[in-house]
Amino acid sequence: MKKLLPVIFISLFIIFSISFAGEETGLLRFPTIHENQIVFTYGGDLYSVAADGGIARKLTNHVGMELFPRFSHDGEWLAFTGQYDGNTEVYIMPADGGVPKRLTYTATLGRDDVSDRMGPNNLVMGWKNNDKEIVFRSRMKSYNSFNGELFLVDTDGTLPNQIPVPRGGFTSFSPDDKKMAYNRIFREFRTWKRYRGGMADDVWIYDFETKKVENITNNPAQDIIPMWAGDNIYFLSDRGDYQRMNLFVYNLTSKQTRQLTNLTDFDIKFPSLGKNAIVFEYGGFLYRFDLKTEEAKKITVRIADDMVNGRCEIKDVSKNVSNYEISPDGKRALFGARGDVFTVPAEHGPTRNLTATSGAHERNSKWSPDGKWIAYISDVTGEDEIYIVPQCGKGKPIQITKGGETYKYQICWSPDSKKLLWGDRRQRLRYIDIEKKEIKEIVKSDVWEMRDYSWAPDSKWIAYTKPEEKTMNKIYLYSLIKDKSYEVTDGWYSANSPKFSSDGKYLFFISNRDFRPTYSWTEWNHIYNDMSRIYFVTLNKKVQSPFKPKSDEVTIKKETEKSEKKKKDKSEKKKQGVIVNVDVDGLKDRIVALPIKASAYGNLASAGDNLYYTRRGSKDTKPVFLLYDLKKQKETELGSISGYEISADKKKMLVSQKGSYAIIDLPKGKIKLDKKLNLSGMQAHLNKKKEWAQIYEECWRQMREFFYAPNMHGVDWDAIREKYRPLVKYVNHRVDLTYIIGEMIGELSTGHTYVGGGEWEKAKRIQTGLLGAQIVKDEKSGYFQIKKILRGQNWDKTLVSPLTEVGVDVSAEDYILAVNGKSTRTMKNIYASLVNTVGKQVTLKVNSTPAEKGSHDIVVKPIADEANLYYFDWVQTNIKKVTEATHGEVGYLHVPDMGVHGLNEFVKYFYPQLKKKALIIDVRGNGGGNVSPMLIERLRREIAMIDMARNRIPGTDPGAMIYGPKVCLLDEFSASEICSFSHFRQKVDH
Repeated sequence: MKKLLPVIFISLFIIFSISFAGEETGLLRFPTIHENQIVFTYGGDLYSVAADGGIARKLTNHVGMELFPRFSHDGEWLAFTGQYDGNTEVYIMPADGGVPKRLTYTATLGRDDVSDRMGPNNLVMGWKNNDKEIVFRSRMKSYNSFNGELFLVDTDGTLPNQIPVPRGGFTSFSPDDKKMAYNRIFREFRTWKRYRGGMADDVWIYDFETKKVENITNNPAQDIIPMWAGDNIYFLSDRGDYQRMNLFVYNLTSKQTRQLTNLTDFDIKFPSLGKNAIVFEYGGFLYRFDLKTEEAKKITVRIADDMVNGRCEIKDVSKNVSNYEISPDGKRALFGARGDVFTVPAEHGPTRNLTATSGAHERNSKWSPDGKWIAYISDVTGEDEIYIVPQCGKGKPIQITKGGETYKYQICWSPDSKKLLWGDRRQRLRYIDIEKKEIKEIVKSDVWEMRDYSWAPDSKWIAYTKPEEKTMNKIYLYSLIKDKSYEVTDGWYSANSPKFSSDGKYLFFISNRDFRPTYSWTEWNHIYNDMSRIYFVTLNKKVQSPFKPKSDEVTIKKETEKSEKKKKDKSEKKKQGVIVNVDVDGLKDRIVALPIKASAYGNLASAGDNLYYTRRGSKDTKPVFLLYDLKKQKETELGSISGYEISADKKKMLVSQKGSYAIIDLPKGKIKLDKKLNLSGMQAHLNKKKEWAQIYEECWRQMREFFYAPNMHGVDWDAIREKYRPLVKYVNHRVDLTYIIGEMIGELSTGHTYVGGGEWEKAKRIQTGLLGAQIVKDEKSGYFQIKKILRGQNWDKTLVSPLTEVGVDVSAEDYILAVNGKSTRTMKNIYASLVNTVGKQVTLKVNSTPAEKGSHDIVVKPIADEANLYYFDWVQTNIKKVTEATHGEVGYLHVPDMGVHGLNEFVKYFYPQLKKKALIIDVRGNGGGNVSPMLIERLRREIAMIDMARNRIPGTDPGAMIYGPKVCLLDEFSASEICSFSHFRQKVDH
C-alpha cells in the first residue's frame, strides 16, 4: 500500500493540473522569444510560457493594455507598451516578472487604441544590441495619425531621442547597431488584406554613418516587420499565389530572397526574433520557427487563471438604452438596452426583463396598442426575425416571421394590434398579418431604404416616404383594401415624416419648401438651410382646413329630436372608432402649411387637436420641443428634450431628457420631470461568452447585407465565417473579439471596412503637460534646454503655445532650471514632473545660462497635445519656402483631411491668396472625408470675363478663383476621398 500512495498522489496531481489548466488557449498575440521563454499578450495582459508550450504564467494584471513585449538580447528584461499610469507609454520589467518601470512621458492621443486602425501609440519595436536602448514608434510629435517616428529611450528613462529618419514602423538593428532595417509605413492594424496600394510597405536599410537608404524588397506586395539576424533579414510578405503573409528571408551577401513558410489559411501576425528562433501568431495560436532547421512548430499553450474579463456578471444596463416606448395607458415604459427588452413601472411594481438572452440581440421593441404584446426583432435563430411576447412577462415569445433574409428596421404596430409594418435592407416596405403569418410587400425602392412609415388610426392605410431616382423623395398613401399606393406629394419638394392625425382627418408631414439663401462671407456664394416647415393634407374633400376664414354668428337652438339624433350618431361613431376616408383625387392640391417659422423639424405626433414636434434649426442652440394647437391655432414651446413617445390612448407621454425618463400627462406648457422613472431595476445577467459569440455572428451578417458588392468580392463569405468562428471561444477581452472581426472582414480586401467600439474597462487617462517646445538635456550642466519654441496663434485656443503667451519671458536656447521649485538637474525626463498639469499653473525657473544667478520665474499653463503646433509650424514653413522660391508669385495651402478641419484650412488659406499667379494644393497625409466636391468646384472655375471699376484693380468673374496653374501634391498617405480629388484635378489640368 505504501508503494502505491506516491503513484496515486501523482495521478491525482496530474488530473488536478489538467482540470485546472483547462484546454488549449488561442488568441495569443504579440509574442516575443528568448531561448526557452516566450512572452505574449492575452486578454490585454502579459503571460510567460516555455518555448515548448505548457501552462502560461501571468506577468501583469493591470486594467490597461500591455502590448508588444520585447526581450532584451541578454534575456534579462522585457520592454513593452503599457497603460499603468494612465497613458500608453514604454515600460520595462524583469523578464520573469516584477514591478514595471515607466520610461516615457508623452501626449495622450485621441486615437490610441489597439482596436483602432492606426494602432496604439508608443509601440515597442525592439532593443538595440547594446541592451541599453529601446526603440519605439511614437506619434508624440505627429500631426498626422498615419505617420509616426522612431525613437530611442534608454533604460534609465531619460528623454527619448528621435532616430534620424522622417518616419518609420517596425525596425531591427544590425548586430553592430550601425544599420537598421525598417519599414517606413505602419498599417498592420488596418483590416485590409492583400493590399497593393500606395501604402504597401517595403523593407529598407538605413546606414547611420553614410545616411543612405536602400530598398531590399521593392515588391508590389506588403513586406513588413524586418528582423535582422547575422547576414539575414527575415520579414513577412503577402506576395505569391495565395497572397498570405508568410515568412521570407533576405540574405545580405547573395542579395537573394527566399520564402520560408507556405501557410495558406491565415496570415502570420506580428513575428518577433529571438536568438535561435522566430515566434509568431498564426490563426490565433503561437508558432516557433527554428532558424537552423527552418521548420515551424505549433506551441500548445494553456492559461490557468480566473479569466476575470470573461466572467458572467450582473450588469446595470440603464445607461445602455437603445430605444424606449410607453404602454397604451401610460402605466409602464418599455426599454431596449444591451440587447434585452425591459418594462419599467411608472411608479410602483417590478422591472421586468422580458427576454434575458445574452446570446441574442433583441432590438426595436414596440408595445401593441391593445397593451397585450411587446414586439421586437431578434437574431436568436441566427437571422433577424420578428417576435411578440406577453407584456406581463409570463409567456414565451412567439416567432412571427420566418426565413429571415436581411436586416429589418423599426417595426410598427397597426392601431388594431393585428399587423406589424417594417422596412428592410433590401429596400422593401412590408407588413405581416400576425394571425395569418402572411407577409405582404407594399413597395420596393431601387434608390435607398425605406425607414419612414406610419399607420392610419383605422389600420387600413399606410403612409410612407419613398426615395426617388429622378425627383425629390415623395410621400405615398397605401390602401390595404385596394392594395394600391397613391402619391401625396410631387417630386419638386423633398418630403418626409408622414404621420396621420389621431382623428384621421389629416396627414402631417415635413417638407423643404422655403428658400431663403444665406450669403457667404468669403465669396459671392450661398447656402440654404432652415428650409422645412410642417405641412398637412386634408385626406377627405369634406374636411375643412382649420385655418379657414372664421365669423362669429348667433347660435340657434335646434329641435330636440334632431339634437337627440346627433348625440346618438356621435355615440355610435365613438363605439365604431375612427374611420379614415381618403379622397385620392386632388390630394396634392389640398396641402396646407402650419403657420410656423421655417426651420428644421422632426418627430411629429398627433393627439386630438394637438401636434407635437421638435425643432433644431440653425438658430437653435439645442433641440426645442413644441406643441401646435390646431383649435387655438397657437404654437407653444415646451422645453428641450432628447425624445418622447405618446401612449396609444393619447393621454400620457414618455419623455427623455439628459439621460433621465419620466411619464407625464400630455403637456400643454413647460415640461418638468418631477417624477423620474426608476431604472435601477434594469439589471441584466450577462454571459459574456454568449454575448461575444452573438456579436461575431451579427457582424458577419451586417457585412453580408451591407457590403456594397453582393458577390462579396468573390469571397465565400459563409466559409469565412466558419474559418474565424472557432477563435471566438478563446476571447477573454473585448478587444480580442474586435481583432477577430477585423481579421474576418479583412478577407474582403477592401478599404473602409473597419471595426471598432465595444465595452471594456479602460485605464483612467492622466495627461502629461506639454510646453509647446523641443527640449533637450544639457549633459554638461544637467539642466534642460529649450532648443525650439513652437509658434502658435494664442488667440486661437487650439493653437496656444504656452511659452509664447503674452508676458511669458523665455526664449529658445534658454534653460529650465526648476519645475515648481524642483531642480531639473536631478530629473531624467522633465516631462515626468509635468504629469497631470494640463491647464494648471506651473512655475518654471528659467535663465539664458545654466546657472541660478540671473534666473527668473515664469508661470505657464501646459497643454495636452502639441500636434496642432507641429502642424501649424510645418504649414507656415512650407508657405515660407514657396514664397521665397517664387518671389511671392505662387500660393500654397495644405488640406489635412476632407472634413470640417480640412475645409476650414482650405478657406483660411485659399481666399487670402486669390491674387497669386499659381497655387500648390498640398494633400499629403490627407486621409479623406467628404468635402472634396466643395474644393474641386472652387479650384476648377474658369474665367468668363473681367470685372472693372474706377480706381480699383480688375477682378475675375466668376470671383474667388485663381486662374493660373494649380499643382496638386500627394503622397502615399493621401487616402480615401483624395483618390477622387486627385482624379478631378487631373481632368481639370488636361
